[in-house]
Amino acid sequence: MAAVVIFIGLFLYQNVVENLRAQNIATGFGFLEQTSQFDIGEKMITYSARDSYGRAFVVGLLNTLSVSAAGIFLATLIGFTVGISRISSNWLLSKVATGYVEIVRNIPVILQVIFWSVLLRNLPNARNAVEVYGVGFLTNRGLTFAVPATHPIHSTMGIALVAGIVLAILGSIWARRHRESTGTYVNMLWPSIGLVIGLPVLAWLFGGAPTAISYPVQKGFNFQGGVTISPEFTALLIGIALYASGFIAEIVRAGLQATPKGQIEAARSMGFRPWFVTRYVVLPQALRVIVPPLTSQYVSLIKNSSIAVVVGYPDLVNIGNTVMNQTGQAVEAIAVMMLVYLTISLITSTFMNFYNRLVAIKER
Repeated sequence: MAAVVIFIGLFLYQNVVENLRAQNIATGFGFLEQTSQFDIGEKMITYSARDSYGRAFVVGLLNTLSVSAAGIFLATLIGFTVGISRISSNWLLSKVATGYVEIVRNIPVILQVIFWSVLLRNLPNARNAVEVYGVGFLTNRGLTFAVPATHPIHSTMGIALVAGIVLAILGSIWARRHRESTGTYVNMLWPSIGLVIGLPVLAWLFGGAPTAISYPVQKGFNFQGGVTISPEFTALLIGIALYASGFIAEIVRAGLQATPKGQIEAARSMGFRPWFVTRYVVLPQALRVIVPPLTSQYVSLIKNSSIAVVVGYPDLVNIGNTVMNQTGQAVEAIAVMMLVYLTISLITSTFMNFYNRLVAIKER
């Protein structure tokens, strides 16, 4: 069977190559080193029209990763909040959460993205900007707000933050194994918070504790200084995050309700505090139900970010379309996009499967 699949694949590949050559269309990935000759409005790394198509793809990849990561965080936050509210004893809160889920799940994600794009585009212009607590401005060109001025120590603080998160995770794993082997509970909450916050603060202090702030200042029809979050990014983020949050809310509700009520009542009858019952009785059993479908929602959200083209956000697909139009090498450009999305999805699934093994109930 494998030989048949390989044979068909080679036949199709050879057929495509011959047809492209007959139409004088170049093949191969050498075009990635050619000058792109187009600029990109939003970029996380330096880029100009004199850079290569390969670097343009990298810019699109980083934009895709940024909106996907922000979307996963926002969708998870909203989804867990709404999911818990769905089973609340408060009638009004439960009904509002139910209505939210039914609305966002049954409106196509592309329509939600377009809706938010139109809404943001109708905000006031820069001359009539809405001031946000004296540190930012909201206009039809996005949200511009003050940020710390660029300083070399910021990169060191980023490294310290990552190190703090890794150490906090390792500490939590150790505490769990220690509790399972000895029965002794070790509270790692405050040490973890101290690592995540303390290490960047120490790096900031050792770097001279810079306090310069870059404030946005209106000049002409726009603002200079600060950081601007574009309406394209915002519309895409809100659209895909709200859509995914509806499904995540139902996953969370089902996971929480999967915990046998008898176990919860037994834990309460033993005098355990509510937070202890939730942490050690409800969550361990709910997470093994929540995590697998949650992984699918994360992967779907990442793939849904490809609809950025409808609002003009320069993600991987949007830039890939531009590259195809300029080079004519559609097969290679699409292959690059497919490979990138496949890689991101596999990495996400691998990480979530690893986390699922950590939270799974150990049975002898």
